[in-house]
Formats: sequence, structure tokens, C-alpha cells
Amino acid sequence: MARWEVFKKDNARKPYQAVGSVHAVDPEHALHNAKNVFVRRPAAVSLWVAPAAAIFSRSAEELENQPLDPTANGHEQRYLVFRKASNRRSMTFMDHIGETSAPNGESALAQAIDQFDDKPGLAWWVIPAEAITASEEDVAEAWFAPAATKTYKQQSQYGFVSKLREGRKGAVTSDE
Repeated sequence: MARWEVFKKDNARKPYQAVGSVHAVDPEHALHNAKNVFVRRPAAVSLWVAPAAAIFSRSAEELENQPLDPTANGHEQRYLVFRKASNRRSMTFMDHIGETSAPNGESALAQAIDQFDDKPGLAWWVIPAEAITASEEDVAEAWFAPAATKTYKQQSQYGFVSKLREGRKGAVTSDE
């Protein structure tokens, strides 16, 4: 099974954000897996998935040590641009910041860095627009509305099981 990167849009004002990955055999399967994994909690209006193999990526270190060679080869196509600008939010890897057109991923990334140089990027991804599969608007209500009423607890809000010990008859109990 292939690995698919998942992008979630929390509301109309926020950009799509990379939230993790799923494994699936095709784009529809990837979307369903993404919904089951990443839309169990509130705040989602849309999902995108893209095969990880389609993503051209570079970290700031890689760009510093190995500059891009945007030699044009291939046909011009539209690329979506994602950037990680800080480590402030550990749960979000990349934000969708725009798009560009180029003949290949390396050219697209070089153009994106020039075009979106308002913030330095810790990491960059460019993805051919044709590689992205989006959730459909006609399923949005069924997919995303039920999660809007679910409450979310941080891990620290759940209790801890203290030392387990074996009871007299072999039953496991917890110390209190």
C-alpha cells in the first residue's frame, strides 16, 4: 500500500494544513482513511490527500547544502506550495500558502521560494495539483458535521492507571 499525505482545512479562513499520513491502495481509500483518522474531532470542512511519492520536498538545511537546479524539463503544470515556517505548532507540519506553475518539482520549488519569501521556510513541499484528491462538497455535511459536536480532551486530562498488581484470584486490579 502506498503512503498518502493528508491535508485538513479547519474552516473557511484557515489554509489547508498537513496533518499526517495514511496508507491506502487508491485516492478514495486514502480519503476514507484520512476521514477516520483525522476528522474524529471538531474543526474540519475539507480534506485533501496526495501520494507521498508525488511530493517534491526540501528542508532549509538541504536547500543550504544543495541549491536547487531549476533546469526546465517536462510540461508546464500547476503546483500547490506548502511551507513550514516555525516549530511553534508541533501538530501541524506544513501550511498551504499558494501555487505556482513550472515544468518540474525543482523548478516549482525555486519559483515558490522566490514568490513566497515573506517568511523563511524550515521546510517546503510542492505537489502537482493533479496529484491531489479532494473530499467532495456533497459529502461535507455527512463527513464533517458529526465531529463538530464531539469534545476533545488533551491526553493529560485522562487518568493514570497506578501500579497494577495481581489480586488473590488472579484478577488484575489497580492501586488507589
